[in-house]
Amino acid sequence: MKVKAIFLTTVALTFLLYSCGTAGMQKRDKNKNVLLILCDDMGAMELGCYGSSINNTPNLDRLASVGTRFNTFFATPVCSPTRVCLMTGKYGYKTGWLNMMNRPAGGAGMDADLSQDEYTVGQMFQDAGYKTAIAGKWQLTGKLPTMVTECGFDEFLIWIYSDYLPEGEAYKGSFQEGGVVPSRYWHPGIALNGKHIPTKPADYGPDMYSDFIIDFMKQSVRDKQPFFAYYPMVLMHTPWERTPDHPEITEINSAEAKKANVEYTDKIVKKLTDALGDLGIEKNTLVVFIGDNGTKDIGKSTVTEWGPRTPCIISCPGTVKQDLVSGELVELSDILPTVLDFTGINPKNSHELDGISLMPVLTGEKLTHRNFIWSFYGQFRIIREKEWLLERNTNAEFGDLYYCGDYRNGLGYKLITDFSDPEAMAARNRFREYIHQLPVPDLGPENEAEFADFVEQKKKILLKSLEDIYNEKYGQ
Repeated sequence: MKVKAIFLTTVALTFLLYSCGTAGMQKRDKNKNVLLILCDDMGAMELGCYGSSINNTPNLDRLASVGTRFNTFFATPVCSPTRVCLMTGKYGYKTGWLNMMNRPAGGAGMDADLSQDEYTVGQMFQDAGYKTAIAGKWQLTGKLPTMVTECGFDEFLIWIYSDYLPEGEAYKGSFQEGGVVPSRYWHPGIALNGKHIPTKPADYGPDMYSDFIIDFMKQSVRDKQPFFAYYPMVLMHTPWERTPDHPEITEINSAEAKKANVEYTDKIVKKLTDALGDLGIEKNTLVVFIGDNGTKDIGKSTVTEWGPRTPCIISCPGTVKQDLVSGELVELSDILPTVLDFTGINPKNSHELDGISLMPVLTGEKLTHRNFIWSFYGQFRIIREKEWLLERNTNAEFGDLYYCGDYRNGLGYKLITDFSDPEAMAARNRFREYIHQLPVPDLGPENEAEFADFVEQKKKILLKSLEDIYNEKYGQ
């Protein structure tokens, strides 16, 4: 087997890379803004700039062309641990969040107080004198509405679950797929700054959330205050249903509905970036677009690369290199140090952050970033170097090791777990070193077996989808 290169990796170098956080951060103009967009349930393969031949995403493709697109970015395979990591800049084994709530290793439950347990991104920006806002999907623990404000957000407009409704108020909106969760799309259940806001059947949640972000940015500019706007979208989570651009769609979760939802996501990004241009702040606002996990049935909840690999597009004209497609390895923990570095904020807990700022790569000051990235899910790890990938690793089992070369999305991979040639053996040794530095919990035989069965069922669903994905020629 021919291999282009083997990374020169030592335990000492790895610890250096993983402990530097925001160290060496340059002093920057503190009147810069951040617009952080987290798309729900969107794998990288959904966008045209990542190779999709199905979905038309000209606005996200344009954002990539005026900025930098990272080809290998890992979040986590499911929602909540991604959101906690994004809010804190810490790995799940430090916060206790390696899974969804009410699942093994799923955190401390609904009563956990993130605002007291951790120093959040909202608090960091507030302490630095920024106006802060969040709109869209919260899905973090704690009591609403106080939890959002205590986590550092001055204003919020969020989709609410039925058990988050203000006391004494009953929600009378539509309910999705016969369940008990208020709609996140048409006739949505929402709360504005802690107060339940009645909606109408013609109201479309994604438009309401994005309009709120735009109004917040406009007011911040009028007040001459820098802002941190966090927009965790409700799109692309199921149910995929009709959008304002495609009212003719009647079949929920159909391929047609999914395509319409991807493309409306793209339209909303245009709305937001156009607003930056209209406000004259495009050149001093860092725009970050990422996903929280892979697409439903095409990676989400799997311990394959398809689980954590999502888009990562970062733009700021005049600061971030344009039309750069980076092969550097990037992970979720890097986002918080990056936005802090861009704004010049040096928080009191910078030494605790697990990520590494991407600003030197984004500005062209540095060509390399990490020698490996990883993601976690319960007792499982997924670890990647540029050419090698380890999936389905646990404390008890090494898992599946692949040689990937320059390919992504499972195309052209070679399973070499049991190969005895020197390159494969050297790769196994390097990955064993990584494993020792990245703890995942021992959940006990019963919980580990139960969760292993859950992810195996998810993988079977994924495998059924792979042939269609390949046939549609999703990109590398």
